[in-house]
Amino acid sequence: MLTSNYITTPEDPPVGPLLSLGLSFDILVPASHTAPVVFASPHSGRRYPAEFLAVSRLDATAIRRSEDAFVDELFASAPLFGAPLIRAHMPRAYIDMNRGPYELDPAMFIDALPMYANTSSPRVAAGLGTVARIVASGEPIYQRKLLVADALTRIENYHIPYHLALSQLMMETQERFGGCLLVDCHSMPSSGRSIGHDTDGQPADMILGDRHGVACHPAIIDVTELTLRDMGYVVHRNVPYAGGYSTCHYGRPADGLHAIQIEINRGLYMDESRITRSPGFMALTHNLENLIKVLTGLNPKQLPL
Repeated sequence: MLTSNYITTPEDPPVGPLLSLGLSFDILVPASHTAPVVFASPHSGRRYPAEFLAVSRLDATAIRRSEDAFVDELFASAPLFGAPLIRAHMPRAYIDMNRGPYELDPAMFIDALPMYANTSSPRVAAGLGTVARIVASGEPIYQRKLLVADALTRIENYHIPYHLALSQLMMETQERFGGCLLVDCHSMPSSGRSIGHDTDGQPADMILGDRHGVACHPAIIDVTELTLRDMGYVVHRNVPYAGGYSTCHYGRPADGLHAIQIEINRGLYMDESRITRSPGFMALTHNLENLIKVLTGLNPKQLPL
């Protein structure tokens, strides 16, 4: 459906109480903030600016291949357990909230990037910088090169406000409880090289990333893995997803700030070819509610090192 100058997908669900509602993000807030946890869904945004679609070479389905579709809905019960959920509105193909603010590929632009741009990160080389060159399945997004001003406008209007809000949520949570855990919520394709496999070839249902032990206290990822395994899921750590910008930037256990990334196999809950929810959606949502209950029940005094 068309809303103002944005095209949103028809399955956009109704939302609960909102702390902030804007172009960049919203925050589902608990009636009472009782848990030392913040949940984030940076890649489930599905508001596609009309001018962006006009310069894309992809159709309406292909442009959505980079979405962590419906992940915000999978974790939407977080406020019921006393924790806020921040959700990006803008799609990853347009502006990637899980990158540094200026990871940009000079080959994408007509004019020169500013000197402070990070042009050499592995994500830029892969075509998946802050303004991506390709969607996650590998197809180029644009018909032609962009102006640098366009990229900088996206960063200033969407990326920076999202991270200012996320930072504020974490600082307020830490002040209230003495520590804060960020749970950064994502999904991954059900097949291909981007999904981990056991030695017997069984694909992972979930991959937990803590930057190889750097971003959170070991007890946090241990209890997360144990909870998921007890529900019957195949769980891996850090390979091939160790955590992106948010996990790296916000995970500072020595300061009482912890971050963990969760990647969910899309085959568990959606039809990836049509980008629709599958019959497994409700069962997964129920199981993730149990995980949310465990994580929000952590003793805040145990979070700081």
